[in-house]
Amino acid sequence: MAFVKAEWPRRLRSQEWYGGTSRDNIYHRGWLKNQGYPHDLFDGRPVIGILNTWGELTPCNGHLRELAQKVKAGVWEAGGFPLEVPVFSVSENTFRPTAAMYRNLAAMEVEEVMRAQPIDGAVLLVGCDKTTPSLMMGAASTDIPSIVVTGGPMLNGWFRGERVGSGTALWQMSEDIKAGKMSREDFLEAEQAMSRSSGTCNTMGTASTMASLAEALGMALSGNAAIPAVDSRRRVMAQLSGRRIVQMVKDDLKPSDVLTREAFENAIRTNGAIGGSTNAVIHLLALAGRVGVDLTLDDWDRLGRDVPTVVNLMPSGKYLMEDFFYAGGLPVVLRRLGEAGLLHRDALTVSGETAWEAVKDVRNWNEDVILPVEKALTASGGIAVLRGNLAPDGAVLKPSAASPELMRHRGRAVVFKDIDDYKARIGDESLDIDESCVMVLKNCGPRGYPGMPEVGNMGLPPKVLRKGIKDMVRISDARMSGTAYGTVVLHTSPEAAAGGPLAVVRDGDMIELDVAVRRLHLDIPDEELSARLAAWTPTVPRPESGYARLFHDHIQGADTGADFDFLVGCRGREVPRDSH
Repeated sequence: MAFVKAEWPRRLRSQEWYGGTSRDNIYHRGWLKNQGYPHDLFDGRPVIGILNTWGELTPCNGHLRELAQKVKAGVWEAGGFPLEVPVFSVSENTFRPTAAMYRNLAAMEVEEVMRAQPIDGAVLLVGCDKTTPSLMMGAASTDIPSIVVTGGPMLNGWFRGERVGSGTALWQMSEDIKAGKMSREDFLEAEQAMSRSSGTCNTMGTASTMASLAEALGMALSGNAAIPAVDSRRRVMAQLSGRRIVQMVKDDLKPSDVLTREAFENAIRTNGAIGGSTNAVIHLLALAGRVGVDLTLDDWDRLGRDVPTVVNLMPSGKYLMEDFFYAGGLPVVLRRLGEAGLLHRDALTVSGETAWEAVKDVRNWNEDVILPVEKALTASGGIAVLRGNLAPDGAVLKPSAASPELMRHRGRAVVFKDIDDYKARIGDESLDIDESCVMVLKNCGPRGYPGMPEVGNMGLPPKVLRKGIKDMVRISDARMSGTAYGTVVLHTSPEAAAGGPLAVVRDGDMIELDVAVRRLHLDIPDEELSARLAAWTPTVPRPESGYARLFHDHIQGADTGADFDFLVGCRGREVPRDSH
């Protein structure tokens, strides 16, 4: 159904606060005037909330205050009234126990900030990977016109003449330390090279993935995803987005108009083409739940299976986000999907254009960064969704980051009951493990850790690394960083803490992985599996109070997006009652 613009002018929701001469109107308007705003700003022009996730303890977003000024300039130019609003900022690199535990809290806060305040439209100013989905989730639940502006990736890292990818290099060098291939002094010298400018990870990690998928969904202007944080064109993008949100309010162009089934299908295929993060699975499932789109794990497998991975970026390839931008960025990828019949061309975007209109004339400026299909990193990219008696509700694996020789494997399980058990034992030279084994990690799912940390890409035992082995099959109910790599099975559902089959795997059990047929199998008799599950008792205690208690009681499984059960769905933008 085509989008129909609303008639303008009309009464805006902000006028419930500011538009009139009643005591309540004067109360709201008069207090805001103490900042020096003239009376005619309250005359019915759109009030734009700039929802800013800036924070000094969110390093990826540390430059967003400057970017907010450019957004404001654009809003002023278009005749809007911009007001900056700080919102909960979630940082993957500082939050404990894990940032994922707080994505839903951030989404809940954003939703209530948007509903409870005089906002007609919102600019979602995001960066670090959880801030992008959390703000989109909150905006989807209020359905107030919203546009995404990301902070952009860091510049390329360089160390001794070679590209250094933030995150990816950390995992590689950490393994090299354990294998005796790198000195601690060199590791410390490389540290600064990993983060040499403002911005998010410069690999195709979760932050860059979510920036790309926000653009593929149509929630950001074309070209937004890849512009480096310190490039002047990032500030131009912010200013143009500020202009655009004012018109979106006038047209009443809402998240529900953009976040359609077709938009999600475009995003899933885009994720396959860019070699995007497995974390995107959870975030898009949760976002779809907020707008009532019936998206499932099976959709991820079906839609992404035949999409070749053509973006040659770490961790799957060799380049970084700065190179991706110079090559033409995400618009080139979207055009290629459109030419291959893998893009819903008529999907609406926040620009008011269709997905195809925004990209049909772009060019690829570097075919070693954005590869021709015949030179794809993998012909079948996307996210593989595995099922079997070990994962009846599904598990995921990223083929473009896995070792081809391990995609079909049978091995003996070496089990770690939780992450502390893994850390205590993995360096023990007497650990009965070799490269043919399957490493199994339990109790790191949404409820088990809690929060589902990025520990699924368990480092290999030092004695295996010293053989020159770089990969083993690893299975868990955890996540892994989008910057990570390896033959890693993640999000195994139901999770161990909820009594899923993963909870009853024992040392010595044989496990079979066959990615081609999407199979993950614990090779024990059905009767034995049933008996183990019947005898299982919970080992993760219920928190006594606070947010951890709320999280434990209401978190859903990874297979449906790990949202809170009471947050699923759109609750709308109805103006709350005035208490004054």
